[in-house]
Amino acid sequence: MTNDLDTLLTALYVKVDDELEASRWMGRPPQLTDAELVTLAVAQALLGFHSETRWLRYAHTHLAAMFPYLPQQSGYNKRLKAALPLVKKAIRMLAVDTDFWFDNHWIVDSTPVPCGMSRPTAKRSEMVGWAGYGYCASHSRFFWGLRLYLVCTPVGMPILWALANPKMDEREVLQSMLDVEAGLVTDRPGLLLISDKGFASKEFENDLAMRGIELLRPSFKREKKRKGERLLKSVRQLIESVNDTLKGQLGLEQHGGRTHEGVAVRVAQRILAMAATIWHNHKTGAPIMRSLIAFDH
Repeated sequence: MTNDLDTLLTALYVKVDDELEASRWMGRPPQLTDAELVTLAVAQALLGFHSETRWLRYAHTHLAAMFPYLPQQSGYNKRLKAALPLVKKAIRMLAVDTDFWFDNHWIVDSTPVPCGMSRPTAKRSEMVGWAGYGYCASHSRFFWGLRLYLVCTPVGMPILWALANPKMDEREVLQSMLDVEAGLVTDRPGLLLISDKGFASKEFENDLAMRGIELLRPSFKREKKRKGERLLKSVRQLIESVNDTLKGQLGLEQHGGRTHEGVAVRVAQRILAMAATIWHNHKTGAPIMRSLIAFDH
């Protein structure tokens, strides 16, 4: 493990322990604290361990000095699934603790999160009903699973995120996300939301305008060129690079979740790892905010 990763994990542990550690345990607290659990989960994502068994074997050998107690695989899995609310709070806490939180330019996109590869899995999975079949246009393939909707700043700091059935209308999902977090929009006058053509709709744009949000998206072939469209090419590359960080470097598609809670927390675990990287790079003055090079080995 590199000194850079050690520094990030130490800073993250202190941050979570100071601000989020809560006495939510009745009676005797667990040997692995919540702050240690969150830090361990981030380390797993950054180091690219998709198997929890292999990860804990590695941690016992290389991270024993940082984590005096490490549970067995079943205990770790149970604690991690129960910690979803804590992981969500940690993502928001790190985002708020950066200058990017006040950015009034947001990027929204959705990306597939496959949850099974076989027909029997799609029939027997506990996730039937939530997960479903969808189509990924960028890779020209069908998949069975969910879609991750991510609203982030141009550097990739997560602001809002949600998982939804891929058959759901993208605009409806985003509207629901904005309804839940309405206060975030009112705190940012002149908010610009940048999206692809999948979010195109006159009714949707009117709804955003009523919320005080301007939508910037590409125009269709038969449509008049839209204001600011010339800037979209470079922004589109930012969107793709954020997805590449989650998928290529943090293993989003290899999450290994098989239940509602399992998939949700493993996706949140990877979003938290990205947020922690941006937060740490911002605090240390690194030149590239979303670079994982110093932490992934």
